[in-house]
Amino acid sequence: MPRSVNHVASRNRRKKILKLTRGYFGARANVWTVAKNTWEKGLLYAYRDRKAKKRNFRSLWIQRINAAARLEGLSYSQLMGAVHKAGIDINRKVLAHLAYSEPQAFKAVVEKAKKAIK
Repeated sequence: MPRSVNHVASRNRRKKILKLTRGYFGARANVWTVAKNTWEKGLLYAYRDRKAKKRNFRSLWIQRINAAARLEGLSYSQLMGAVHKAGIDINRKVLAHLAYSEPQAFKAVVEKAKKAIK
């Protein structure tokens, strides 16, 4: 009796991966083993870089807050300590947005935080 391999399912599985690798350079787009390896590696990069993106944005927010805080005569750490001491519940993302696009609102937050230090 001939061996049954369900070629329809395996071919469809391969076609699905090859469709995802269209546009890749050279053999990465059309050679099954190379395309599969490239696609799998791409998934790992995507997972890793979703985490790295969060780190990069937090770093950017801290830099923006620090730059704006120094214009007000405080360092980043002094400002954040004062903000927490004052009980101002505001995250770094929003604080960086205020520092970048609404300096008057940021200045008001800093003034309120400075009062908590004294």
